[in-house]
Amino acid sequence: MSSNPFKDHFSALAQSYAASRPEYPDAMFDAIAAQLPATAVRVWEPGCGSGQATRGLAARFERVHATEPSAAQIERHWAREAALRGEGRVSLAIEPAERCSLADASVELVAVAQAMHWFDRERFYAECERVLVPGGVLAVWAYGDFLPPEGMVEAVEAFRARIGPYWQTENAEVRDGYAGYRWPFAALPAPALWLEAEWSLSRWLGYLHSLSAVERCRAATGDDPVALHRAALSAAWGAAEDVRTVQWPLHLHLRRKPG
Repeated sequence: MSSNPFKDHFSALAQSYAASRPEYPDAMFDAIAAQLPATAVRVWEPGCGSGQATRGLAARFERVHATEPSAAQIERHWAREAALRGEGRVSLAIEPAERCSLADASVELVAVAQAMHWFDRERFYAECERVLVPGGVLAVWAYGDFLPPEGMVEAVEAFRARIGPYWQTENAEVRDGYAGYRWPFAALPAPALWLEAEWSLSRWLGYLHSLSAVERCRAATGDDPVALHRAALSAAWGAAEDVRTVQWPLHLHLRRKPG
């Protein structure tokens, strides 16, 4: 793995990322919690972004230390105000996944949402080994490309063709569900899951604006690919106020540190 420093692809997108990314299903957090004893209370969430996963973790565990190397993302984290006051279950820190401020053997769970592909994995695995208690769990998940809603395949594929050259190499790892990764601990059973959202057209277009390939395309060409395809995407969607179901395949990996 490369030892390159933090690859900041999302600071410029922090506002749209916070507003537009989908929430994770309860079934996924339940599957993670089922692998931990009822006494487990401490979680480290590296690469937390603006907190889409933090909410589900904080609903189940008493202390969540959410870290993110992008200050812009932390600024938009939903728990920021309470964390600044020292209130609530979430503490926030601008820290990389490869080096955090937690003490040795201080958490029962390390949870990584849609961020593992940006980490230096060997260094991150070493940090997991350091901060997890014996028998602690590493939970990593990612969602790939959404399924085009019914009647939208042609319009979506035209949009994807425009932004396709601007995806980072790491995004292919997400679409593969991290299938080729070497993991540090023994595997635990993980259910097959789907991420679903019930969105209006404006909400879905906001999600498209949050894609890193969209920002890279705009920076390289000067054109906004969402705006260029908006008419075709909108026509395929239907009435602007229509609510449609958007689905993504959700890949969950669970690993347990030896006890």
